[in-house]
Amino acid sequence: MDGVEHSPDIARALTEVGPRLKRLRTERGVTLAALSEATGISKSTLSRLESGGRRPSLELLLPIAQAHQVPLDELVGAPEVGDPRIRLTPKHVNGNVVLPLTRQTGPLQTFKMVLPASRNTPEPCTHEGYEWLYVLSGRLRLILADHDLVLEAGEAAEFDTRLPHWFGSTGDGPVELLSLFGRQGERMHVRAKPRARSKPQD
Repeated sequence: MDGVEHSPDIARALTEVGPRLKRLRTERGVTLAALSEATGISKSTLSRLESGGRRPSLELLLPIAQAHQVPLDELVGAPEVGDPRIRLTPKHVNGNVVLPLTRQTGPLQTFKMVLPASRNTPEPCTHEGYEWLYVLSGRLRLILADHDLVLEAGEAAEFDTRLPHWFGSTGDGPVELLSLFGRQGERMHVRAKPRARSKPQD
């Protein structure tokens, strides 16, 4: 033993190297003598490597991988590295595609939304909260109290959701947008340079 503690996945991968080496060699019809000649590794070492009596090392596996002309990973069968990507599941809500981007609970929640062209009949509503919208593509119609606005891609709006409001497509096509919503009326804070103070008049 090398005195190093391995995770269960790594330990399992190491124990499977021997059988994998033997299977690869026999499938290719290569004898231990031929492999020994090609790699410079003794037949007894190769035999013990295949039977698990010898711990695989880089110095042994590299020549074998070169002789078989296979990637080193194919000999080792290394455990897969965890995928860092976040797998998000879109939801269909009232004909809209809603993709939650916030994984943890908190005062602010973020969503990506795709509104179909058919969502073009205003149905204003009110509720507690504060919302910030950013249009990614398409044209968004926003009705807020007495205002009837059209936002193009790259434009944003924020408003108190206690005001009668509705947003959807202009009917020209679907709209893709980002939405930040605070249920308790939290606003999105944007860091900006302080306004220059005016000089006192003489």
